[in-house]
Amino acid sequence: MAKEKNNFLDLIPRRVDNINWNVLENGNVQIVVVRNGFLDRLVRFFAKTPETMKIDLDQYGSVVWKSIDGERSTYEICEMLKDEFGSNIEPVYERFGTYLNILKNNRFIEI
Repeated sequence: MAKEKNNFLDLIPRRVDNINWNVLENGNVQIVVVRNGFLDRLVRFFAKTPETMKIDLDQYGSVVWKSIDGERSTYEICEMLKDEFGSNIEPVYERFGTYLNILKNNRFIEI
């Protein structure tokens, strides 16, 4: 049986439900990850690490994050990035693909 190949531009990313996030005063997004697993609590007890991890996204990442709604395709999001940032975002598909993988690998989104 042949493996079905999905076209990258047709994929629809969706934010994971348990990820909290805020929009900062400058309009950029801050992702807030609560670290409450057993190992997290154990490390926090011994190393005094914070209960939450805050990740500040830049202007590009913030636009991407706000655009991921579970309905827009990667093609539509890339077009939005080109409209917003013009040639400053090129090569948009490569950059977006890499960023999407980072978000997915950190379990912030599902595809």
